[in-house]
Amino acid sequence: MKIRNKQLLGFIIGILGIVLFSSKAVLVKLLYKHDVPMITALFLRMIFSFPFYVFILISSSKKNTNSKISTKNFIWILFFGFVGYYLASLFDFIGLTYIKASLERVILFVYPTIVLLFNFLFLKEKISKQQLVATLVTYIGIAIAFGAEVSVSGSNVVLGGFFVLLSAITYASYLVGSGWLIPNIGVVRFTSHVMLVSCICVFIHYAIISETSIFSYSSEVYILGFLIAILATVIPSFLVSWSIKLISSSNFAILASLGPVSTIILAVIFLDEYLSMIQLLGTLVVIIGVLLISRNKK
Repeated sequence: MKIRNKQLLGFIIGILGIVLFSSKAVLVKLLYKHDVPMITALFLRMIFSFPFYVFILISSSKKNTNSKISTKNFIWILFFGFVGYYLASLFDFIGLTYIKASLERVILFVYPTIVLLFNFLFLKEKISKQQLVATLVTYIGIAIAFGAEVSVSGSNVVLGGFFVLLSAITYASYLVGSGWLIPNIGVVRFTSHVMLVSCICVFIHYAIISETSIFSYSSEVYILGFLIAILATVIPSFLVSWSIKLISSSNFAILASLGPVSTIILAVIFLDEYLSMIQLLGTLVVIIGVLLISRNKK
């Protein structure tokens, strides 16, 4: 394949992966319209994802028969599965019960700034002046977009925003901590392991607190749960990895700025959500800030 065609394919795959990832918040909000509790929505996502990751893990293990995972690395996998996918997903789904899908994506999009801070605090990586300015720009954008919504919808938006921010923090901590582990295990095996750990955590959580039978809902609920699992979780996770391989992570970081934009468009089409001009301005400022940080990464 020619380099130009290879890059074009990478960009197309990357955009598709980003749009599918961005659809998660919209699909979850549609699920909530059927009076589905938060933990049930999360359970449906994981129960439909589970067999796919089992199959992927078994397939990858057959190709790596000689590479066993040490006890120490397995403990870290348990930790990252709990923090990086279970807690991050839990906080995100809670947050979506209070705020718009479009606003959720804008808040989640700040995770690169949190990664930057964690790298500084725990890995002693210096923050350049440009990164510092970009971080400040990003949070000014959040303040603009979020503040306008608070003035209209009140304290529930603050609570929802807080949980989505917790989701961004837990996901960022997972990215920082797992970076050294992935090269030892491999992307596919690592992702499959931590996703299965996350699934099991959700299953236990659901079994403890759920008071409603999983079989008591309409067919639309199960269709939406399946779409969240496959279209918004499994498929885009591999599309993004493929895109990064074809066009590099720095180029993909530019494409990633389409995430909040695609969520806003999908939310307008399927949820009748609208952001004010001030909120759109704040979203644009956030995107600019994150792009500046992504450009300056080594």
